[in-house]
Amino acid sequence: MSTTTAARPAAQTTASKGGFTAAAANYLEDRTSISGAVKEFGRKIFPDHWSFLLGEVALYSFIVILLSGTFLTFFFQASMAEVTYNGSYVPLKGIEMSSAMQSTLNISFEVRGGLLVRQIHHWAALLFVAAIGLHMLRIFFTGAFRKPRELNWVIGFVLFILAMAEGFTGYSLPDDLLSGNGLRIIDGLIKGLPVVGTWISFLLFGGEFPGTAIVGRLYTLHILLLPALVVAFIALHLMFVVIHKHTQYAAPGRTQGNVVGYPVLPVYAAKAGGFFFIVFGVVALMASFFTINPIWNYGPYDPSPVSAGTQPDWYIGFADGALRLVPPGWEFVWLDRTWSFNIIIPVAILGLFIVTVMFYPFLEAWITGDKREHHILDRPRNAATRTAIGAAGVTFYAVFWAAASSDIMATHFKLTMEGVIHSLQALLFIGPLIAFVVTKRVCLALQKKDRSIALHGYESGRIVKLPGGEFIEVHEQLSDYERWRLVSQEAYEPLMLRPNRRGKITAANRMRAGLSRWFFEDRILPPTRGELESGHDHH
Repeated sequence: MSTTTAARPAAQTTASKGGFTAAAANYLEDRTSISGAVKEFGRKIFPDHWSFLLGEVALYSFIVILLSGTFLTFFFQASMAEVTYNGSYVPLKGIEMSSAMQSTLNISFEVRGGLLVRQIHHWAALLFVAAIGLHMLRIFFTGAFRKPRELNWVIGFVLFILAMAEGFTGYSLPDDLLSGNGLRIIDGLIKGLPVVGTWISFLLFGGEFPGTAIVGRLYTLHILLLPALVVAFIALHLMFVVIHKHTQYAAPGRTQGNVVGYPVLPVYAAKAGGFFFIVFGVVALMASFFTINPIWNYGPYDPSPVSAGTQPDWYIGFADGALRLVPPGWEFVWLDRTWSFNIIIPVAILGLFIVTVMFYPFLEAWITGDKREHHILDRPRNAATRTAIGAAGVTFYAVFWAAASSDIMATHFKLTMEGVIHSLQALLFIGPLIAFVVTKRVCLALQKKDRSIALHGYESGRIVKLPGGEFIEVHEQLSDYERWRLVSQEAYEPLMLRPNRRGKITAANRMRAGLSRWFFEDRILPPTRGELESGHDHH
């Protein structure tokens, strides 16, 4: 009797808890109809290829940035007010510095775990930008940006620019010697723009450099405006991924829009959760064993002790390198203004490069005349011209990036500064051309090899003597999957030059036809079904 009496309240408590949960779920469902959206999203299929994890690394790195950045905001003071440092780091005691620099030192040496969190924040930011860049390279080289995903490519590229801006604004907050030099370069870059440069500089810095408001304004951008934009564009990017379905690699049974993989719930969600902790753990290990941005070694910003070796974070290096590669004397006075083409031309070149990359999907679609939807990815070798363009673009970026460390290369390898700069100037023009030609030739050679293997199989090294005395090598036949992978590419042809609706051939038509020939003229056609059957019967 007593046992029954004692068990009854526990059962009633459990029922009441379950009833409260059910009531809350019903209340939410009645007002939002969220269950349908959850079920629909949970049924979405995502492929399980390793290359698709690059986007997840970027997403999880951003989550780590938000978590660690929230901790740092409680202790950082975004002020340029001058103070005297009296903290625990003895070499800087009694040195005049800004409140921003002092608070960053206090985070590093006074706050328990502050240095670890600060380094986690910085390493996660570097990983965030790197993962987005690699993710975009994977999308480019496999053709995942084609219809209907052109807009998502633009969104992803804007995310890449926002990530670089977010990293630069955070990198500049401590007001140390290294970040001060970076801001000085930006100030000179802005002031070099004709007519509006000086006004923009005064607006940004709150007066003559370094101004009194730059850290506060960068802090607002870093913790408020830029993160909000990044979150919004990530949400848009993921929304389009769900709407358009995921791309996938060719295989037997896979057709356009028929994604083979795992549903979000429960398989993919469980894997994603585990992968998040792996990314977080790797970042934490890097922050624990590898020091990054040791501002106590640089000291507060002072324009007088600027020396070699003050490089920005790697993702901003291309802008610094572009300025270093400009020959001297590219400025003159006209209309009572100094026109600094040593700044205007690099800014214009970088702007043109960024715009070209952003709108490349639309440019390729116009050149090829391809208006179909694409859900099956290309092997990079099967799109030889696109892959060569990508290699040329990466080489162009790499030369600018390397130029940002021209002084380091000169001092470490005991070279002349002029020799390093002149070599990089030549590579800026020759390098992309060499990369384009070599990459395209390699892709065409690999296509030819794939065609031969699809028709004849792999060389086995086994020699057989025929009854007639002839010696032949026996080839090993491919599986259906291997053969499908080798012959699944589409055979494109250059566009024909045709008159428009008015019966005229315009200059735009001629240019489009010429570009189309350049894009597709050198190609290896995949074997036809008849050729495959003939080769199979022969063997």
